[in-house]
Amino acid sequence: MPFDAGLLRRAQSIVAEYRIVLENSAELGYIGSSVEMPTVMADGRTPDECVKATREALAVAVATMLEMGRRPPTGRATRSVQVNLRLTAEEKLALEAAAHRMGFKGVSDFVRAAALERTQRN
Repeated sequence: MPFDAGLLRRAQSIVAEYRIVLENSAELGYIGSSVEMPTVMADGRTPDECVKATREALAVAVATMLEMGRRPPTGRATRSVQVNLRLTAEEKLALEAAAHRMGFKGVSDFVRAAALERTQRN
């Protein structure tokens, strides 16, 4: 079932402020994701095609979140507060492996996304 037009416009407006990250791919041309939602990805033969496809994928993800009553990340927020976690070496390795498997660039983004998603569900 397609999204309500107003909901989709709202999602597109939110996504317009997301920062897109492109990576070269020998097989696909380019793979795109965003800083705000690194697990949402798309590809394209050219950088422009990849950015367009990535924004479309992000808009669908954000529209789904809005439809479910969840709050998507905003592109306007500047992260300026730091939280430190003490981990065992094994915990750090496990988090790094999970972060990479799920498409995150590092542990910080993975932990932040997982924790914020959990708080939004409760």
